[in-house]
Amino acid sequence: MTATTAHREASGGGVLSFLDRSRTVASSDYNRWLIPPAALAIHLCIGQVYATSVYKASLVAHFDSSLTAIGIIFSIAIVMLGLSAAVMGTWVDRVGPRMAMFVASCAWALGFLVGSVGIATTQLWLVYLGYGFIGGIGLGIGYISPVSTLIKWFPDRPGLATGMAIMGFGGGAMVASPLSRQLLSFFDPAYNPANSKSLASGHALTLLFVSLAVIYFVIMMIGVANVRVPAPGWAPEGFDASTLSRSKSLVTDQSVSAANSIRTPQFWFLWVALFCNVTAGIGILEQAAPMIQDFFRGPGGTSTVAVAAAGGFVGLLSLFNMAGRFAWSSASDKVGRKPIYMVYLGVGIVLYLLLALVGSTTTAVFVLLAAIIISFYGGGFSTAPAYLRDLFGTYQVGAIHGRLLTAWSAAGVVGPLIINGFLDVAGTPGKLTAADYRPALFTMVGVLAVGFVANLLVKAVDNRFHEPASVVEAAAAKDREAAARVEAGEVSRGGAGAVRVYVSWGVVSLLLAYGVYETLVTASKLFA
Repeated sequence: MTATTAHREASGGGVLSFLDRSRTVASSDYNRWLIPPAALAIHLCIGQVYATSVYKASLVAHFDSSLTAIGIIFSIAIVMLGLSAAVMGTWVDRVGPRMAMFVASCAWALGFLVGSVGIATTQLWLVYLGYGFIGGIGLGIGYISPVSTLIKWFPDRPGLATGMAIMGFGGGAMVASPLSRQLLSFFDPAYNPANSKSLASGHALTLLFVSLAVIYFVIMMIGVANVRVPAPGWAPEGFDASTLSRSKSLVTDQSVSAANSIRTPQFWFLWVALFCNVTAGIGILEQAAPMIQDFFRGPGGTSTVAVAAAGGFVGLLSLFNMAGRFAWSSASDKVGRKPIYMVYLGVGIVLYLLLALVGSTTTAVFVLLAAIIISFYGGGFSTAPAYLRDLFGTYQVGAIHGRLLTAWSAAGVVGPLIINGFLDVAGTPGKLTAADYRPALFTMVGVLAVGFVANLLVKAVDNRFHEPASVVEAAAAKDREAAARVEAGEVSRGGAGAVRVYVSWGVVSLLLAYGVYETLVTASKLFA
């Protein structure tokens, strides 16, 4: 192929040709610090899925339905997240992050728009289809699309890189919750977010969904515009991958395909470890507000923790969930992925025992134990992609990550079932005590023990699962060709100056700062 032909092909394809993978290969001087805010722009938006409780009661009233029927919206979205991540992972690796992030943005925004039509016409099935099904596809693709790219740009610090991105998913709810309350108040002056019994009108809910569709699409486009993949063979100055693989026994410089990865015991050991970690953490998250009230009941059965303070506890857990995703994953770059999972699961066992036995002594003890447990929950998510990179290489790590996320979908069902099952047997909601939670908490200790053993069994992947060098080289050939065209000036290099870096980081930092501030205001009620 001549340079002229290559240029002609790269220039064709119409308005959306900028989504082609060949257009996303970066020049040698591209600033890799533009990639984390690109990933955060996606994850901060799709993290809204954990803020649906803000308007759940209003939806129940609007549709004259039940909590269960409205809860199905969230369930469909989470199931579709796991399924689309698993099924579309290979496609994401093939077409590149820009195309995948654009499709995720469109699906996420379209999900809100279709859902808004369902609210306006009181057709609940349209909300299932829109936010649940279509939006859920955007969730899954959006969750995995930036991760493998970050790992390729930060081979020297993959834990820090994935921690920055997946931190955004934990922080998305902190942004979406106050934003949704404020928008609903604007669209419906009669709605009072400070009153738990106040309900927003259907008109306000419709406008909320339309507004979120527009706001999130614009923010996600920042990520689409900034994302690039490094040219094959690129590495940070002074970094030698072969040295890293020799110094850490689990880190490979070879490649394993997504198809081969699920044939290895390492994948399934890590699947079990992640499943157990998420099962234990999500059980507390799902029951957080009533749990802290039940743990501290006075002689008359009335909780000494007010409803507002319980809401502050939920906000505090959100902060630790987000912070854990960054802090623990970054720490794994120093101590290793397997040791950090031993902390999540092993120390988690101790914390759950303490929560069951002494958690009801003081509010401070309860909050501290629960907060650290939730930080481990978040850390497990953000460390997993780097763990996969160590074991299987970067070749199809995005697709492998998508398959691993089925552990999340399974845990999302099992965790709440364990907690709610024991509590249903123990008594009536609103009258439960700390003792009623102990069987469930002891069960979680057993779950974590299973995960701890599974993580211990992880070792380096056998050579027979490695891809031949020729296969990996063939996959990289098109990217290498595209990189040559960029360096030759045949394709736009894409500006990556300091101003662009500062502006991109400024946007996502403002969003995070807004979420943290609003959450701290709510959390302060816990100690008032």
